[in-house]
Amino acid sequence: MKEKVAGVIGAGSFGSAIANLLAENMQVCLYARDSDVREQIRTVREANGFKYHERVTVVDTLQELTERCYIIFPVVPSQFFLSMIRDCAPYLQPDHLIIHATKGLHVDFDLETATPQSINLKDIRTMKHIIRRETGVVRVGCLAGPNLSAELADRQPAATVVASRFDEVISEGQLCLRSNRFQVYGNKDLLGIELAGVLKNYVALAAGALNGLGYGENAKALLITRGMAEMIYIGKKLGADKKAFLGMAGIGDLIATCSSPRSRNFSVGYRLAKGEKLDDIVASLGEVAEGIRTLKIAKLIVDKTNQPAPLLQVLNKVFFEGLDVERAVAYLMRYPVQEDAEYLNL
Repeated sequence: MKEKVAGVIGAGSFGSAIANLLAENMQVCLYARDSDVREQIRTVREANGFKYHERVTVVDTLQELTERCYIIFPVVPSQFFLSMIRDCAPYLQPDHLIIHATKGLHVDFDLETATPQSINLKDIRTMKHIIRRETGVVRVGCLAGPNLSAELADRQPAATVVASRFDEVISEGQLCLRSNRFQVYGNKDLLGIELAGVLKNYVALAAGALNGLGYGENAKALLITRGMAEMIYIGKKLGADKKAFLGMAGIGDLIATCSSPRSRNFSVGYRLAKGEKLDDIVASLGEVAEGIRTLKIAKLIVDKTNQPAPLLQVLNKVFFEGLDVERAVAYLMRYPVQEDAEYLNL
């Protein structure tokens, strides 16, 4: 058994927050792709507004991280995940545990030119599929929940879910992360938890837009409730069970990201409603808002499967076709819904 050291790949806001949480319980190796960021963390113990725990050690190569760490937490944007895991693959061993925290989807096609007719749903993959396909690691899990990185950095109470079909992955993840301010739940539905963490991102875009228009809590509650219904239907098309969406990684994460200006996706929707251009917003973020990419992928799914998803469809028109946000809201308010919580009958 390798030395009890945890590794984190990715020094963005969430990766940094996870590294600090892990460091409360054990030694941590942190890898950042940018050598300047690595040097800054190493010398001043701070980067991008984050201060690092004394037990966080920066490493310069993925080989060093994989050789020193028995459990690894990749926290990188979905569009970079495949290249990262391929770089890691030569050094990963069957006894490694990997718990990813990437709330996005990978596609094995060109997202910009794809059509519902040209794609196969099997070519839309969560990160667990990428890990299993590209490496020899079997014990895989994911981390998802209401985990706004700024609040974690402020040491505020929070909780998360470690999901895996392996009990050992769940128990090791809990041992590594749990503290008196961070509760860690377990779940065996890895696919469902992954998809819950992914799909809530586009609902958060809508929540930010509502806030930007000045709408209040009634409108937000309506959005969250019907947004979760869409998440469940889309997840079902990809093979997930609805139960994953009704817990901490589903409704819990959805509430947090739809309520906080600290959420990147919320912020994007808010700024768009205030009249900023999407390209300008994205250029100024500094980090990826996964909801924008998720919008495109999820629309392909619902168009391919003929699944009604009015919020998703109208958001795509707002973000990529220039539909006015207030007109989008008016359309959604006229959309006929016959039954409340009908998704519970799935």
